[in-house]
Amino acid sequence: MEHHAAAPVYDAEKGPIPRTSSSDLAPVHGTSDDANELKRHLKGRHMQMIAIGGAIGAGLFVGAGGALHNGGPGSLVICFMIIGVMMLLMMQALAELAVMYPVNGAFFQYVVRFVDPAWGFAIGWDYAIQWLTILPFEITAAGLTIDYWHHYNIGIWIAVFLIILTAVQFFGVRGYGEVEFFLSMIKIAACSGFIIFGIIVNCGGIPTDNRGYIGARYWHSPEEAFRNGFKGFCSVFVTASFAFGGTELTGLAAAEAADPVRQIPKATKQVFWRISFFYVVNLFILGLILPSSNESLLNASGANTKASPFVLAIAMAGVKGLPSVFNAVITMAVISVANSATYASTRTIQAMAEGGMAPKLLAYVDKRGRPIPTIILQLVVALLAFASEDKKNGPILFNWLLALSGIANFFVYGSICLAHIRFRKAWKYQGHTLEELPYKASFGVIGSYICVGMNFLCLAAQFYVALFPLGGAPPDAETFFSAYLAAPLLILLYVIWKAYSWNRYPTHRQFYVKIQDIDVMKGLRAEQLLVSGPNVPVEERIHPSNSGNQKPGVMGWVKKFTSGLV
Repeated sequence: MEHHAAAPVYDAEKGPIPRTSSSDLAPVHGTSDDANELKRHLKGRHMQMIAIGGAIGAGLFVGAGGALHNGGPGSLVICFMIIGVMMLLMMQALAELAVMYPVNGAFFQYVVRFVDPAWGFAIGWDYAIQWLTILPFEITAAGLTIDYWHHYNIGIWIAVFLIILTAVQFFGVRGYGEVEFFLSMIKIAACSGFIIFGIIVNCGGIPTDNRGYIGARYWHSPEEAFRNGFKGFCSVFVTASFAFGGTELTGLAAAEAADPVRQIPKATKQVFWRISFFYVVNLFILGLILPSSNESLLNASGANTKASPFVLAIAMAGVKGLPSVFNAVITMAVISVANSATYASTRTIQAMAEGGMAPKLLAYVDKRGRPIPTIILQLVVALLAFASEDKKNGPILFNWLLALSGIANFFVYGSICLAHIRFRKAWKYQGHTLEELPYKASFGVIGSYICVGMNFLCLAAQFYVALFPLGGAPPDAETFFSAYLAAPLLILLYVIWKAYSWNRYPTHRQFYVKIQDIDVMKGLRAEQLLVSGPNVPVEERIHPSNSGNQKPGVMGWVKKFTSGLV
């Protein structure tokens, strides 16, 4: 029998006391009998570094090499800028929802509630599978980076890094936050150092580099700013999406943030400028000092750091010792992504289990706030990393595992913005105003519409490249599905929940949740119920943060831009 979340309890002295667990947003009330909850141990510095640390990894340091070779420096910079704008719009929408409903599972819950339970089930499981499959790949990649110095049996390093990740899980969310903070600081320092290094190289300031002043030489003939034409341009989008993947972890971590109302907006406002600086500026500098025709870039995939464009650019300048330093940074970056993968997969699956969309056992959380069953599940899946010992079949396995997450981010980001659009409509339909919101997306609901459209265009571009690969090869089923496998997986997951819930939950039969059926009061923070609760008169429904608000003006926007960048 369907069980609805309990309504808020009103106390004469304390006001509304709501239930704010993630189960309030799920289609089925919490299935776990355990009363333990995730702990709010993430501080502001953790939240900001999680957003950056989850994004800067092998996708930037290695994967950008293949994108540079396929699309050229012009396509590389422009595509990353486009995806950066898309991330800004998505993160603004996610921040507004996460501040209102800081629940475990975050965007999976929002899609279930504001769009459609079946689509939320598909997005939640696809996102969890994405991180589950990325984890063994990243552990293997971390081991492969060691080959830059000396070849060891890969199984040794897989075991070492797996033990390290297990130890981090033992300390719960605080351990995850501290490790991510430390590793992110190193990556940020490395990116900043490379920008300075690249400027010096471009100006001819390296004595060991006989190229002298380079300028924009590699953007002109005989090199090409846009290699392989429009098809090469389209091929860069997935690389950019994969490289930016993990930025959304700020919203996922909302349930374990000590002060989500302040921390989430602050992290969201700063993350775009920081990632744009570390990504776009780094890649622009990279395209100036490294020719896209370099044949070594053909091997720039996975964790082949010998083909990393950053390592190649440093080696071309003839600086000894520095390539090894940057390789060490890439090793730590890969471990950081693996650390993020453990967090994203365990929290998403635990939230789905609590909402009745995964086995009940996986909903358990111990007294220290650790989702033990999902941690065990994730570590068991991580053992697939040892498949890399099979030199013949191991790469084939990893290629198909990564195919499951190839375009998944586009569906996730578009669904987050769609949930934001539906939330705004339901909020207005039930007589509420934007003045009640503690944080409003900077670009409003228009930004979410634009983001949905951008995701659709990116999916179309990838479909074009998957159907007609670079090099003029004819359409091939294996090539297509290796690039577009996430789409049929999502459709399969959607159909599974529709079939499963058809008789159990008749309200799930419709293709989307009707606006009038959305209860915007469920899952609200207690403080927000004091502003927007049913017992609050309409004329008094103004959040304190919006009282006396004035438009910032030109200098106000300059100050916002500067503070966000610095």
